[in-house]
Amino acid sequence: MSVNDSMSNRDLEWSFDSINQRKKAADFVMIFESKLCIYSASIEQIYTNYTINFPNEDVEKMVILPNPYAFHDTFHSVSNDCIRDTGLHVIPGETIGKSGLYLVVRYKNKKVQPAPIPFEQAIDKILQSQNTADPFLPILIKGDLREFNSGTPCMHLHRIKLDELTHLSEFEKKGIQNSITDKLKELKAIAGEVRTTF
Repeated sequence: MSVNDSMSNRDLEWSFDSINQRKKAADFVMIFESKLCIYSASIEQIYTNYTINFPNEDVEKMVILPNPYAFHDTFHSVSNDCIRDTGLHVIPGETIGKSGLYLVVRYKNKKVQPAPIPFEQAIDKILQSQNTADPFLPILIKGDLREFNSGTPCMHLHRIKLDELTHLSEFEKKGIQNSITDKLKELKAIAGEVRTTF
């Protein structure tokens, strides 16, 4: 799939218009390349194997290119109704004077301060949920790359409610879960060592 082909699916073209520190955000998003699955709402697909590309040097936008030779890494007919906002954000540790990645909950009540936890610990908890009736399956959608505060990039997480994918077979649902779980394990392996001072 070429850049032009992907640009016809606007869910795979992420604008940096609302981000002040574009270069910092671009460096940050590359940490997650092919380690968190991407969801396209317009065509109801999940991409697990992709590259992130920046068509120009000014970092005005990024384009996600699914691997055209890995069709088995794309899941179809994933209904929008099964995607949920989580309020969870992955932030660079430098935001709180630490290194690595951290997970915070952004509450609607601004008076409630988020309590950051190391992302490795968060992934452990997520992985523990995989054997439950409601596994937590994080994904990214267009708009999830944001700014946390003062130009610090963060990645918001959405999730798939697997039990609501009633139109898919158990085999298909298990394939989605296994792919997301495998990606989480890859991300956990680098989460503590990742450089977040851009």
